[in-house]
This record gives sequence, structure tokens and C-alpha cells, in this order.
Amino acid sequence: MIEIKPFTNRDENAVKRIVVPKSQVRFASTAEDFIASATETMHLYVIYYHGKIIGFFKLDIAYSEQMKFCPINTLGLRTFVISQHYQGKGIGTAVIKRILHYTAVHYARYDAIYLTVNCKNPAAKRCYEKSGFQLTGDLFLEGDFGPQEVMFAYNHHDLKS
Repeated sequence: MIEIKPFTNRDENAVKRIVVPKSQVRFASTAEDFIASATETMHLYVIYYHGKIIGFFKLDIAYSEQMKFCPINTLGLRTFVISQHYQGKGIGTAVIKRILHYTAVHYARYDAIYLTVNCKNPAAKRCYEKSGFQLTGDLFLEGDFGPQEVMFAYNHHDLKS
């Protein structure tokens, strides 16, 4: 069972124990950077799988103000990390689908969710596509680790039930 919960200080040690391959850290973030990034507009979440924290992500409610490609009234999905022990099993795809359901309920006023995925990270791109994200055709070239493809998913309000 997958659960999405807001990050709290009680989650800090579990988040710091999440391990990802070094090759993936450049695409997402370290646990320390994730924990330090909370602001009024950057909402931190942890991912539970059968009662255990296996990942984390951020929802940026000011994403459209920072990213030129992003229409107004949209969220940004940032720093999506799943522990390496749970990768390659379809769990990431299920988590993204769960995030989309979560945002439809808890962020219903937003029309869509945007993200960027590094062009050198085809596994993440496939995961997002299988979960319902679509390519916009735009490239984001201002990242620290090379070109990134822009993707979005509608924040379906019919998912609330």
C-alpha cells in the first residue's frame, strides 16, 4: 500500500537513510538538500510503502512563477526520489499515480502538474509517461546537469472520489 504524507521532523532519520545510486543524485537531490528546502511555497512529502518511508518529493506551488514554460495556476513536481531497493519493480509508477490522485484532492485549485526530466534519465521519463505525464515538446536548458524535457499531467478533479 502506498501513502503520501507531509514531511515532518519525525521523518528526518528515515529520509536520510534512503539510498539512491550516485548516478541518480544529480537528477534529484540528496536527503539533506530535500529537508533544507521547505518553504511556504515548497511543500515536502514522504512516500510510505507498506508502512515504511521509501522516498520523498516536493510540490512547488510557485513553480509557474519561476519556470517560463509553465502556465499559471500549475504545480511543480520536484525532487522525486525512490530508494534504490524499490526501483525497477513498478513502484515508482504506482507512486506517481498516487501523487496525481493526491494533488487532485489536496491541490484541486491547480490545473496541471509540471516537471522536468533530464534527457540522460530515460528510466525516469518512462516512469512519468506510464503514470500519465505527457511531453510538452519543450526543453528546459537552464538546469545544472544538461537539457531536460518538460512534462505535464492534468490535475484531474474527477480523481477526487
